[in-house]
Amino acid sequence: MMLVHERLRVSHVTTHTALSNVPASLTTERLTRVLNLTMDALVALDVDAPRIAVAALNPHGGEDTDVSLPVIETFRKAGHDVRGPVSGDTVFVKAIAGEFDAVVAMYHDQGHIPVKLIGFRVDPDTGRWIDLSGVNMTLGLPFVRTSVDHGNAFDIAGKDIASAQSMIEAIELTDHQAGARRSEQATRT
Repeated sequence: MMLVHERLRVSHVTTHTALSNVPASLTTERLTRVLNLTMDALVALDVDAPRIAVAALNPHGGEDTDVSLPVIETFRKAGHDVRGPVSGDTVFVKAIAGEFDAVVAMYHDQGHIPVKLIGFRVDPDTGRWIDLSGVNMTLGLPFVRTSVDHGNAFDIAGKDIASAQSMIEAIELTDHQAGARRSEQATRT
């Protein structure tokens, strides 16, 4: 899963996993796979030399030596710009500022909260959501799959208050990804 909102792109090593199970789920193989998928996705999004930050699991990355550091070092030795572990309290700000093209988050809320915080707007007077922006892009499939990065909002269906912004963004991203895949296939033949 990669969430996309404007400049912020966030992949996840784990998604719907209880926080207590996350450390055991963070393996060398899993992080390597997510980094490779993230690189492929960025190239398909026209990023020629991806710069990826790996978010620290622990505050300030002090205990991320068993899995994250060796994987990051392997990617760096292979010539990839992968940095980390970067503290979770600054990594997303750095990505928004353009220092990184994507962040690899260790778990669901670590990656979802910053994307939704900048993509969802609330009217301060009414407390109602006035804009929902962001796309969920599924990585590693043999076809392009995107969706909105929020729920289906059945509770407001038919009330003429739903925002179509995320759906429009998902369609545009799908179109872009499909075009990139067509170009890649044409180059191979």
